[in-house]
Amino acid sequence: MKNKKIKLYEIAHSRAGDKGNILNLSLIPYQDSHYAWLLQEVTEENVKQHLAHLITGKVTRYKLPNLHALNFVCDSSLGGGVTTSLRIDAHGKSLSSALLEMEIPPPITMKK
Repeated sequence: MKNKKIKLYEIAHSRAGDKGNILNLSLIPYQDSHYAWLLQEVTEENVKQHLAHLITGKVTRYKLPNLHALNFVCDSSLGGGVTTSLRIDAHGKSLSSALLEMEIPPPITMKK
């Protein structure tokens, strides 16, 4: 059980937004008590690595402790931006689902 991982969608939800070629991803745990765990496990580096096939620029994480949420701003991630991209999902709205597929160790409260 030591190497067991969970997917983020098991403990959090997400929403995506865009501005030009910049993707914005929120990450909000279902339980406020999991916020500290997400801070530890979902870093800028982990998100960039997980979405490396899409994000070619910098990933910046913003902590929102009063909301128990994280916000990731991902530069150069939408194929040039909505007006220049040939991607099917030019706005990147489905990328919140891609983020939630990221695997992390479960929080202590979930371990059995």
